[in-house]
Amino acid sequence: MDVFEAISGRKSIRAFKPDPVPRKVIERVLRAASQAPSYMNTQPWEVIVVAGKPLRELARRLHEKASSGAPRKPDLPYHTSLPPASLKRQQEHGARRLESLGIARDDKEARDGLMLENYKFFDAPCAVIIVTERELPVWSVLDAGAFAQTFMLAAFAEGLGTCAQATVPGYGDVIREFLGVPASKQIIVTTPLGYPDEQALANRYRSARADISEFTTWCGVP
Repeated sequence: MDVFEAISGRKSIRAFKPDPVPRKVIERVLRAASQAPSYMNTQPWEVIVVAGKPLRELARRLHEKASSGAPRKPDLPYHTSLPPASLKRQQEHGARRLESLGIARDDKEARDGLMLENYKFFDAPCAVIIVTERELPVWSVLDAGAFAQTFMLAAFAEGLGTCAQATVPGYGDVIREFLGVPASKQIIVTTPLGYPDEQALANRYRSARADISEFTTWCGVP
C-alpha cells in the first residue's frame, strides 16, 4: 500500500471486532508515527495505550460521566462558533451520518446514544491517548496532530481502524484520575484502535471532502 492509497482509503471507524491487537503491531505503527515532522525536532507527543480490563474500566467511567450530563472541560477549548463554510460542512456531515444510520434528526435519544458510544471507544479492543506537556508552545499541538494523522495512516496500512475523538478529552479529569496523567500534561486527542467490523452499518458511512478549488489559492503557478 502506497501513501496515496492509505490517505484515500482511511476513514473513521466506529465498530470493531473484539480481536486484540498484538503489541508488536501497535509498536510498528507507533514507530511509523514517530517519523512525523515537528518544530525543531521537538517531538512533543506522548502516547498512552490502553487495552483489556483497564480499557473496559476507563470506558465505563467515561460513559458514566458523560451520561450524567456533566459539563465537558477539555484542555483544548471547543469552538463556540464556526465560519459559514466550516459550519455548513459540519451540519451536512451530521445530517448525512444520521441518515446513513436511519436516525431521524429530531430523535434526541438516539442521537445522544450515538454520541455516548464515543466514551466506550466504540467497544474497540484498544485505545490510544495522545498528550503533550502544557508548557510547550501552541505550535506543538500542530506537531501532535501530525503525529496523530501519521499514526492513523500507519494503522490503516496494518489493517486497523481508528477514529480521531475530540469528545473524549472533554472528560480529561476521568482519564487523569484513572491513568495517573499529571496536570502538567494536556490531553490532545484519543482514538479507538482495532480491526474494523466491515459488516457494521456504522462503518459504511464516509464523510465528504471539499474540492481543492474551495480551499486553494494559486499564485504564479501555470
